[in-house]
Amino acid sequence: MTDTPASSTGQMAIETILTHEGRSPEDQFGFVNTPVYRGSTVLFKTLSDLEDQTQRFLYGRAGNPTTESVEAVITRLEGAHATKLVPSGLAAITIALLACLKSGDDLLISDSAYEPGRVFADGFLTRMGITTRYFDPRIGAGIAELMLPNTRAVLAESPGSLTFEVQDIPALAAAAKANGARLIVDNSWASPLYHQPLKLGADIVVHAATKMFVGHSDVLAGTLSATEEAWADVASTRTLLGFFTSGDDAYLVARGLRTLSIRMEAHQQRALDIARWLEAQDEVAEVIHPALPSHPDHALWKRDFTGSGSLFAFVLKPAPRASVAAFVDQMQIFSMGYSWGGYESLCLPVKPGKARSAKPWSHEGNLFRIHVGLEDVDDLKRDLADGLERYARSR
Repeated sequence: MTDTPASSTGQMAIETILTHEGRSPEDQFGFVNTPVYRGSTVLFKTLSDLEDQTQRFLYGRAGNPTTESVEAVITRLEGAHATKLVPSGLAAITIALLACLKSGDDLLISDSAYEPGRVFADGFLTRMGITTRYFDPRIGAGIAELMLPNTRAVLAESPGSLTFEVQDIPALAAAAKANGARLIVDNSWASPLYHQPLKLGADIVVHAATKMFVGHSDVLAGTLSATEEAWADVASTRTLLGFFTSGDDAYLVARGLRTLSIRMEAHQQRALDIARWLEAQDEVAEVIHPALPSHPDHALWKRDFTGSGSLFAFVLKPAPRASVAAFVDQMQIFSMGYSWGGYESLCLPVKPGKARSAKPWSHEGNLFRIHVGLEDVDDLKRDLADGLERYARSR
């Protein structure tokens, strides 16, 4: 792809990169956006072209200008060697794991990592003869004591998927490298705007692009970015598995990326406002947001992050299921849904205890994961206040 102004210097601000990277109007008859390329067959003009395999595109599954436009932006933001777009965040996780592991290897996963990744490890990887063990998300440099001679990968998610523990990525990276293992980090929460794990020592970064990158709840996608050393294994594994994202889906990811910076700032401000408000409510036992001084990992968050996302959790005082239903069932603005990152707000009751083994979840009360969308903050507070009142009445 022809260089844009954003790729001609390393000094461009993130907002400028998001606006210009991955676009080549001069190659598109002056049109601003890279169009949707749909296709399977790519034609070759000569026998030499067919035999040499040096043509830019060889077959639709390998990518097209639309997918490349997304990959260029993420590579630049993550400070990666390269990036590949895949069909979902789970696909990104599975490719990253398979790129690092073979039969007989050992894998360490944070106990607070995305549950579908855990299911993949306990199921598919077990059938492959790979052992998976889970570690306390706050273990930090102590993970060195868990390393075995055959440990070849560590999967972390910072902050944790439901319980928002911030992990010491430099410490995990140092221990992994000392043991000849690779560190994979799920960076979906903060996005590369606010956190860059590769610069902290990680080898591979994955994203559920479905979330913040897309931002409109209308497409599934994932991304894998890696260092030069790790890239060959990532790229070959993705090719062998045949994972591909269509031009239509890639276009929607690209569209979302252009507004990522202003959306992240808006989500951040609203989420922090509501998190602080929740801390003052009688029915709330705890608010779990890494950017709040009350969070046990706040200092670590300040060291490694430059901002926060839309997603956090809060615990309501102990009450029966009927109280949980009273809280969520009559919400007027907040909805329940397993995703997040869109313009609409979500509030999901969750039970992390069933997916924990290394560090059991022992908090009393009912845990809710909240994604703060782009609605008016006062309207969101009124919706939550009404729900808290219903919760209190039904206890």
